[in-house]
Amino acid sequence: MISFTMVAEDGPARAGVLHTAHGDVPTPVFMPVGTQATVKGLDVHDLRCTDAPIVLGNAYHLYLRPGHDLIAALGGLHRFMAWDRAILTDSGGYQILSLGDLRRIDENGAEFKSHLDGSRHLITPEKAMEIQYALGSDIAMVLDECPPYPVNREDAERSAQLSLRWASRCLDRASPDQAVFGIVQGSVYHDIRAWHAEALAALPFAGIALGGLAVGEPRDETMGIMERIAPLLPRNKPRYAMGMGPPEDLVEGITRGIDMFDCVVPTRNGRRGTAYTARGKVIIKNARHAMDERPLDETCPCRVCTTYSRAYLRHLFASGELLGPRLVSLHNVSFFVRMMRDARDSIISGRFGPWKADFLQHYRAGDHHESAIPGR
Repeated sequence: MISFTMVAEDGPARAGVLHTAHGDVPTPVFMPVGTQATVKGLDVHDLRCTDAPIVLGNAYHLYLRPGHDLIAALGGLHRFMAWDRAILTDSGGYQILSLGDLRRIDENGAEFKSHLDGSRHLITPEKAMEIQYALGSDIAMVLDECPPYPVNREDAERSAQLSLRWASRCLDRASPDQAVFGIVQGSVYHDIRAWHAEALAALPFAGIALGGLAVGEPRDETMGIMERIAPLLPRNKPRYAMGMGPPEDLVEGITRGIDMFDCVVPTRNGRRGTAYTARGKVIIKNARHAMDERPLDETCPCRVCTTYSRAYLRHLFASGELLGPRLVSLHNVSFFVRMMRDARDSIISGRFGPWKADFLQHYRAGDHHESAIPGR
């Protein structure tokens, strides 16, 4: 099991420590996404270099390939991927949503066709817990129904009620050796989300997440949901905003009392040549960097920035070398992890407001206005 210790608060912003069997996780924290037991392009030595204390895996994908029973037989997910720090596994509710017509949801669970071979599968709340227990993650997420955006009010309410019933079934089947987080749904309907959040808060979850965010709703709706719902969640438990990625959004999430974040943004965009820096985004493929001897980020102590120039990184992408996507992904994860650490330090010192203003001013003033070269 896990426990959570509050260290400091600066307004709604919080600094804490999530204690797990695989080490302490200082919060706020960004979790690199290792969907299929790998953070794309990076090995565990890279991840340790970034100082990431926790990664996310996906039970849906690992259930389909290579199979949770196989991973269990090989010693569990930590041993399988050679990662000795904490792991959170998502049950796959969002992935099942993305299958569209290939899935059917009812009271029993989610029936779907595999995106790999078309085979049919049924994931019930009980099955979701069984899979995640076999994987051996430190934190398991409940099975929920993530509604699409837009969705009408009636369907959003039905979905939240179904997700609550599933959450209770997940708790009934959960192992005492594994922490379980509930997930708040309700789309953009604040009163439905408030009802769902309060219902989940009354159950013995180790933490609670806000799900169904960043699925197409306007950004101000996302921020409004966090601002309205986070205060309804237990103060002594971690709060997790699922799938949020851009640096500005993470900072705004911290401002509203969120402790944990995950997204594929750092690695997905890194593979495409977009680097995140203290002065905004850098599109390393752009011709302007062909003779640039500066590092990606002159303020960054990561292995990439202390070793390679922008000119070299651009050359790697122009040459189609695999090292280019790997290095920019490594830098991006390092940047996100360090940003969380800096935010945490500012909360502890009571200077989160000035830190936020300074971070956003520099981030918005720099290279982030770059646009990618068409067709590159």
